[in-house]
Amino acid sequence: MNSRERLLAALSHQEPDRVPFDLGSTQVTGIHVEAYRGLRAALGLPPVEPALCDTIQQLALPDEDVIERLGVDVRGLFPRNSHNWGLAIVDRGDAWEYRDEWGITHCRPKDVLYFSVVKSPLDEARLPLAAVAAHPWPNTGDPERIAGLREQALAYRARGQAVMLKGVLAGIFEMAQRVRGMQALLMDLAANESLACALLDKMLELKLAFWEMALPHLADVVDVISEADDYGTQTSQLISPRMFRRLFKPRLAELFARLRQLAPNARRFFHSDGSLRPLIPDLIEIGVDILNPVHITAAGMEPAGLKRDFGRDLVFWGGGVETQTVLPFGAPSEVKENVRRNLAALAPGGGYVFNTIHNIQADVPPANMLAMWEALREYGDYAERAQPD
Repeated sequence: MNSRERLLAALSHQEPDRVPFDLGSTQVTGIHVEAYRGLRAALGLPPVEPALCDTIQQLALPDEDVIERLGVDVRGLFPRNSHNWGLAIVDRGDAWEYRDEWGITHCRPKDVLYFSVVKSPLDEARLPLAAVAAHPWPNTGDPERIAGLREQALAYRARGQAVMLKGVLAGIFEMAQRVRGMQALLMDLAANESLACALLDKMLELKLAFWEMALPHLADVVDVISEADDYGTQTSQLISPRMFRRLFKPRLAELFARLRQLAPNARRFFHSDGSLRPLIPDLIEIGVDILNPVHITAAGMEPAGLKRDFGRDLVFWGGGVETQTVLPFGAPSEVKENVRRNLAALAPGGGYVFNTIHNIQADVPPANMLAMWEALREYGDYAERAQPD
């Protein structure tokens, strides 16, 4: 099997030759640039200056030699957006700073690994409703955003690799938080719903503008379409399931219905961290095919239970190793055992793609990354799994 055949089999809930492996096809399945440098050295590959696919998170775009050495099956298409395009970064002495196309100011102190939002453009306590319409929103439907992506996709396809396409803005909930400020948006949802809904509607409009521009050019060369938002915490949800169903689910349903119309042959991937179990039936109902990252240490997200209850309707993408404690701080033997247990729960019957719980961070030792990969190779081989003890 080549990589694309392997992924398509898994997405069809069939067991391919081995569990497909993703590293770096999206901004939520990637690797920090410092960890990437360590991984290359551990693999005996020459040092390079990594290309960044996401400046905010400092995520490296894996090079072809790493893809080949590790047998990565999925390649990502990264449209031009506020994390990788037109970044006028200013050196403030002790920090780097830039203001993006949304009007959001990001800052990265020089002793810190990432950029963070330090100023939201619509963070006034008493923001008038008219300010939403008056804000200079970016042109998400600009065809320049997908320049060269069709050629990339065709090159990946020619090498037998599967192709993932992501959007140009964060989730409806998350992007509204970035523009309005998290505290202000949560207060709006509780006490000024008309303002909150105006922001949510604008996020949906901007998402649709991108997909309606991009997919007529790319739908026939992509296998998976990535969307995302963040509704979960470690123990529950950021908003109640009732509020999700009333305010967010209808907008997501409209988005996913349009994706299905524009790209009927592509599978729809949805990312949300944290405890998501109460919302999973709603996501299935609106047309989500793939759930990421499978945050297995969050409340209600035990992998065997997820597979039992939702494995016929969803593909699970991620959850292959616990990334908060085991991957950065465990011994290689602990990493391998964690991978073994998670594969035993999630891989049987297909419907599973291996990745970590979110991005591999800068503090992960190279030995643990290699232990993760070795365990995937040992325990993710379906032919070996089928052999009697």
